[in-house]
Amino acid sequence: MDAQDDIEDLIARVAIADRAAFRLLYARTSAKLFGVVLRVLDDRAEAEDALQDIYVKIWANADRYRVNGLSPMTWLITIARNHAVDCRRRRPAREAGDPEEAAAVPDGAPGPEFEAMRGADRARLAACFGELEPGHAEAVRRVYLEGETYADLAARFDVPLNTMRTWLRRSLLRLRECLSR
Repeated sequence: MDAQDDIEDLIARVAIADRAAFRLLYARTSAKLFGVVLRVLDDRAEAEDALQDIYVKIWANADRYRVNGLSPMTWLITIARNHAVDCRRRRPAREAGDPEEAAAVPDGAPGPEFEAMRGADRARLAACFGELEPGHAEAVRRVYLEGETYADLAARFDVPLNTMRTWLRRSLLRLRECLSR
């Protein structure tokens, strides 16, 4: 059984409330998910709190995971990243002293979430990203790998927020279709 199948099996067992499987899932994935969360939040204590909440979500939603041939880490990383972005959005602007600083995003260097996806799926994923329009591919990378918000991307690309949401949704659908071939 390879690592992907192992993680999928653990998620399936967590879905039926197997506590031992949950402990193993945490042991095998928490370092990567912590890296994702820390990169978005840039605060170790806040990231540790967020990680606990993320695993509560994983416990509660494991039955929603569907085996589809893609990396189960992608599902886990998406949960972690979305939760971290939500935490970041809830921060008071006064924390940074300046509203623009409070909305600042992490640097663009590849982080743990990028490294987690370097496995067998990397070449396929890169090829599928190549099928997207360059701006759409960049938007997907920035929101899902670098933690930018939809509003930040809309401003960056000078498009309405709903247009950015449509770009991202359609791009994800195209990526899923490409990866399923």
